[in-house]
Amino acid sequence: MKRVVFIFLCFLMYADTGFSQEALIQNISSRNNLSLNGRWNYIVDPYENGFYDYRREAYDQSKSKTGGYYDDKRNVNKSELIEYDFDHSPTLKVPADWNSQEEKLSLYEGTVWYRKLFTAKPISGKRYVLYFAAANYEAHVYLNGKKLGMHKGGFTPFQFEVTNLLKAGENSVVVKVDNTRKKEEIPTNSTDWWNYGGLTRDVFLAELPETYIHDYKVQLAKGNQNLIEGYVQLNGAKKAQKVTVNIPELALKFSVATDENGYALIKTPVKKLSYWSPENPKLYEVQIASETDAVNDKIGFRTIVTSGKDILLNGKSIFLRGISMHDENPLISGRPRSEGDLRMLLTWAKELNCNFVRLAHYPHNEEMMRLADEMGLLVWAEVPVYWTIAWTNPDTYKNAQSQLGDLITRDKNRASVIIWSVGNETPLSDPRHKFMGNLVDHARSLDNTRLVAAALELHRDGNRVIVDDVLGEKLDLASFNEYAGWYWGGTPKEITKYFFDIKYQKPVVVTEFGGDALAGFHADADTRYSEEYQESLYQNQFKILGGIDGLRGMTPWILVDFRSPRRPHPIYQEFWNRKGLISETGKKKKAFFTLKDYYDSVSKTFNQTKASK
Repeated sequence: MKRVVFIFLCFLMYADTGFSQEALIQNISSRNNLSLNGRWNYIVDPYENGFYDYRREAYDQSKSKTGGYYDDKRNVNKSELIEYDFDHSPTLKVPADWNSQEEKLSLYEGTVWYRKLFTAKPISGKRYVLYFAAANYEAHVYLNGKKLGMHKGGFTPFQFEVTNLLKAGENSVVVKVDNTRKKEEIPTNSTDWWNYGGLTRDVFLAELPETYIHDYKVQLAKGNQNLIEGYVQLNGAKKAQKVTVNIPELALKFSVATDENGYALIKTPVKKLSYWSPENPKLYEVQIASETDAVNDKIGFRTIVTSGKDILLNGKSIFLRGISMHDENPLISGRPRSEGDLRMLLTWAKELNCNFVRLAHYPHNEEMMRLADEMGLLVWAEVPVYWTIAWTNPDTYKNAQSQLGDLITRDKNRASVIIWSVGNETPLSDPRHKFMGNLVDHARSLDNTRLVAAALELHRDGNRVIVDDVLGEKLDLASFNEYAGWYWGGTPKEITKYFFDIKYQKPVVVTEFGGDALAGFHADADTRYSEEYQESLYQNQFKILGGIDGLRGMTPWILVDFRSPRRPHPIYQEFWNRKGLISETGKKKKAFFTLKDYYDSVSKTFNQTKASK
């Protein structure tokens, strides 16, 4: 099944362009890469003049395939008409979004053209891949005037082989990035986060041998702490090779032979393994070498399963002390630009005594997963199937499935990732059940070693809070969002009358609760937007959540205040969602310490309970 999926991805075609994009290369950032980060010239193009002619026909679909901005033309004589000029255009930093760099682009949604000149020295016998860690949302990519392809999805990586187009000397890469929201896309046109546009993550040119290690998975088998399973996939003409896997610290070295498709299964027993966990984030150096290539990775080994109402990490019951997070730096406007930004966010989570983070509502930076591996934080990873999707549109489903597949492909070797989430707060309907159920099946077909979940909605009948969603039958967790004390249920002190009626005999993880508080605004516990209101809300949430049989974790909403166009209140919000436990200036609100005290208590109690069993 894995081989079938891999081959399908390798030959996935973008029907509207006629260009293909290969499946993602595993751990490509570790290769010999030329960084294309830095300053890129840009042109704002709200009418898309650089893409369409006056009859709204795409230049790159015309017979000549010229006329667009991607030609990156310069005037060669004084009579030539060219109505753009990258050389004299302003610049934007990459990686970063355009909204936070230019005030005039703060609320802009539409097309921006990026251009980067770079010098290459291609070597005969090598292959070259142009890689984008993310571009929001629809990106059309051109090298030296030739179209490489198109990618949809604002948070997943994509790449194109450019071996035959790369020139010795100066090269021009042009990218049309369009972050226009549309109801048939993933996410849909209504979200509760800022729609940051642009080349938001790393861009580089990777150098590879003619036949290279394209993909691999090296993980513990499902529920088996003494068996490593996985596969290796080669790409190139010499597909049948001997591949050696070496984990020096374990004195474990073995070889497999790839078949005519370049594929080989990995399966070997392992002993004396130090299992990865939040308390022991042990990573092993894993070396994979073929006859023509070699790649190194740092991989942790652990198992994650459910048993009744328990979540078992390495065979032991665990309580997920979590927090939800956005991929946003509150202190420096915009998407995170560096490892330092990401490490700051995870460090705040650790200060809460978290062992778990929900990276909502879309795939976060790949470096975040590697830092979570290093720092000992379990991860809920999610795709942006958010609110009301175009459930009956087959192209929308293909898009969602593709983004889910890219997320799993990218992060399948990260021990920290224990949950694939297929969506958030999606309303009940038969088309939705089919759409979401198929995503669950797809996730399991790609990776059976992790849990599959979604953040479900709930319903109320009097004081009874009901969790009963047909999708829940297919999920590993009873996971849901609830906002008693903020969107319903009265004031915080009034919510203790509610109790939960959860249909499923599964571990319960409450994926969201909380309320807004403006840092520094103090009043009594009944005054909305005050720190005291938020503090009281958390205190009373713990009372009602404590009554749930099988409660095994939570990820309150949210670690840090984040920008949102849906939040315009001029006094308390100013286009910020204020549900963060930390303000946009880094100030910890009173509820931060309330949650920390709760997690300190839960950690102590849960560990004592485990020790007594």
